[in-house]
Amino acid sequence: MQNQFIKFLKEKNVGNSSFIDEIASVLDIGYDAAYRRINLKTNLTLEEGVILAKHYKISLNKLYEVGSPNTIVVEKSPRILDMVHLESYFSRSIENLIPLTKLASASILYSAKDIPLFYTLKDSFITRYKIYVWLKLTNKEMTKNKVSFDTFIETIPKSLLDKAFELGRTYNFINITEFWNDNTINGTLEQIIYFYDSQLLSKNLALRICDDLEEIVHHVEQQTIQQSIIDSKTNASYNLYKSDLLTMSNIIMVKTTHRKAFFVPYTVLEYLKIEHQETCSIMDDFFNRQMTNSKLLVHSGEKDRTLFFNKMHQKINKLRERITIDKALGFD
Repeated sequence: MQNQFIKFLKEKNVGNSSFIDEIASVLDIGYDAAYRRINLKTNLTLEEGVILAKHYKISLNKLYEVGSPNTIVVEKSPRILDMVHLESYFSRSIENLIPLTKLASASILYSAKDIPLFYTLKDSFITRYKIYVWLKLTNKEMTKNKVSFDTFIETIPKSLLDKAFELGRTYNFINITEFWNDNTINGTLEQIIYFYDSQLLSKNLALRICDDLEEIVHHVEQQTIQQSIIDSKTNASYNLYKSDLLTMSNIIMVKTTHRKAFFVPYTVLEYLKIEHQETCSIMDDFFNRQMTNSKLLVHSGEKDRTLFFNKMHQKINKLRERITIDKALGFD
């Protein structure tokens, strides 16, 4: 690999100085040390490889691809282990989104295996419940102890809620295309059932979360009809596709005129960020083909659209019955 990398650097070297002198200068090492590296007598360190890549304006992906065209570099998000980490996650997400809100060309494509995050980041019970569920799944102490949602809701820091609400509002200024299917709502329904059956969620709060969930469905339906984000001061567009052919994956793709990136979740909220443009173009093409095989609900006719949203309302009503009469129920 080092041999191929050195050959690649030689092709990039167009200065008047000798290649050995150039390497010695960039790495701040002696002529002999540079000579040994160029002639493969001494291995380049990772740090030296990165320094050379930056100097010759080679992306880390390009550097890593030398000798392995099927390998790319990804960025892993920091772990979320407690409320402090979760608040930091919201803050970083806001910082990453703000530049996109200033670009008319920016857009987000979302393969919604579950209800997209931003719908559950409003001043509501479902927002507080999602925070409870996320921490139950990521925080060791929360996982072990038996704290109920009714108790937990009184302990959520105001700063954490404020960041969550701010992040939810930030999405209002970006063009969004989503892919849902009949199962997108199921994950949230099953979470409510699980903690209710575990006696960690009271009947009263479970029913109020159902009300919030129904409001989300109404909200999405209204956006689908008007093809724009509700409360958007930038008239951000909104398109919802019903995809029956593929299973959703919660992959998010962000596009601007000049760059693309996509995010692949690997735990509840943690993700891998891919900016390798060739791979991003493949993913973009995949999303475009998914559009071809899906129904854009604003164009599919009132009947299809009404049936799709009514099915979700029916599931929520079944959950209400399940909670009210304590009768076992599944969601197919």
